[in-house]
Amino acid sequence: MKPGKVERYLVEKIKDEGAILLSLVDPDKQPMEKGAKVAQASYEAGADAILVGGSIGAQGLILDKTTKMIREVVDIPIILFPGNIGTITPYADAVWFIYMINSRDIYWISTAQIQGAPVVKRMGLEVIPTAYIVLEPGEAVGWISNANLIPRNRPDLAAAAALAGEYMGAHLVVTDSGSGPPSPAPPELISAVKSQLTVPYIYGGGCKTPEHAREIIKAGADGIQVGTAFEIENGYEAVRKKIEAMVKAIKEGSKEKKRKPKKTRTFLPIIKKPRFLKFLKRKVDRQ
Repeated sequence: MKPGKVERYLVEKIKDEGAILLSLVDPDKQPMEKGAKVAQASYEAGADAILVGGSIGAQGLILDKTTKMIREVVDIPIILFPGNIGTITPYADAVWFIYMINSRDIYWISTAQIQGAPVVKRMGLEVIPTAYIVLEPGEAVGWISNANLIPRNRPDLAAAAALAGEYMGAHLVVTDSGSGPPSPAPPELISAVKSQLTVPYIYGGGCKTPEHAREIIKAGADGIQVGTAFEIENGYEAVRKKIEAMVKAIKEGSKEKKRKPKKTRTFLPIIKKPRFLKFLKRKVDRQ
């Protein structure tokens, strides 16, 4: 499947600027005008795209109206971050077409995707195949999705899950610690995940400060999705300034990341060259 317009935009942004910020609006928590204000503040402060979605209640009329109002105030892509098959609206530009790598429930691995695929096609949404991995503590999304949470002290498991996602065809990998955890995952885990991937890697969960954002990008993530930290209750101007600080920190983190020596993959192939190529080389040498 060829990348669409929104996916190409994200990849180019990462290539040109080193990392991106995705501002997440949950219509259940910030419906309609509130959600549109967060999106507008994010757009004005330099966010690269708006994500819309949530684990509970972000569907139907409230999703449609909130997304439509966001369209009226931003000129960047609006991407659905679906919590179930009902969290889809034609007013967005694209959708993370998610399969959850570490759910215990077959519904989240393939059944929801089978149910949702025809709806997405009829709506004409751009599809971005996305491997989704839930880390400790998981919060609401971990509970809803019956996730086999990846421990924070096991970066090898997170890296293996991410690599499996890419091998299964994902164009994008998202790891998520859930909505509102006290802190982001350790830098070692983020670095381990990125070391295995050739597709973009987005981190979500617990990023509350510019310092968090800088460390996440410096550790290796290609982007950060932030939701809880951008809620509008503290006022429009305060949110806009916070997003501006996050954008600045992400750019600083991407510069520091470029200066770091690249790490080799932790999983090394046992056989580096197929045997038939060796035999072919011997045959050519004899000739």
